[in-house]
Amino acid sequence: MTTPLNPPEIHPPFAPYSHGVVVPAGQRLVFCSGQLGIAADKHVPADCAAQTRICFDNIAAILREAGMGMEHIVRINAYVTGRAHLAEYMAVRNALFAPPYPASTLMIVAGFARPEFVVEIEALAAGPA
Repeated sequence: MTTPLNPPEIHPPFAPYSHGVVVPAGQRLVFCSGQLGIAADKHVPADCAAQTRICFDNIAAILREAGMGMEHIVRINAYVTGRAHLAEYMAVRNALFAPPYPASTLMIVAGFARPEFVVEIEALAAGPA
């Protein structure tokens, strides 16, 4: 089991995430490339919440192939194309995770390879070797 790091001498996390996560020795790591909100049938929903769900569904599929699940995620890097997307992204993310929360970064970027994409998410998971 991972250990969250939230030192009391620094400002607490703004949302359900940890400032740091300790991965115990002997764990296997899976690095997930950034996933965009595009379904297997090439459909790209217009809204951020739906794209975010697809991104996390894609990450879950990658982790399943490695014998892991979403509970093994220790780090999330997410990117959205504007402040207007922050609340939708965070609502979906927050519904998916329970303590101990993964470390997480959320950045606003100018855009992605195609203009219909509004979110991209990459993840790092650690689980039994």
